[in-house]
Amino acid sequence: MSENRNVIAYVLLSVALGKESTLREEISKLDYVTEAKIVYGEYDIVVRIEAPTLAILDKLVSTIRRMSGVLKTVTLISTS
Repeated sequence: MSENRNVIAYVLLSVALGKESTLREEISKLDYVTEAKIVYGEYDIVVRIEAPTLAILDKLVSTIRRMSGVLKTVTLISTS
């Protein structure tokens, strides 16, 4: 028996100084983004994505990476 489960991932973003709020708002509006939070520390924004497939997740992460002001991303795919 196979389970139909969404792919859940967390994307950690480093962004240009002063772009945190604007990028968080833009990213929050994207399909499959369930949360986007500004955080303190090495990264500036943490995004939670719940996508139906890895292919859709890949496309969404690529979209985020191309946004103006995004300097670096790290994607963590949840296993449970």
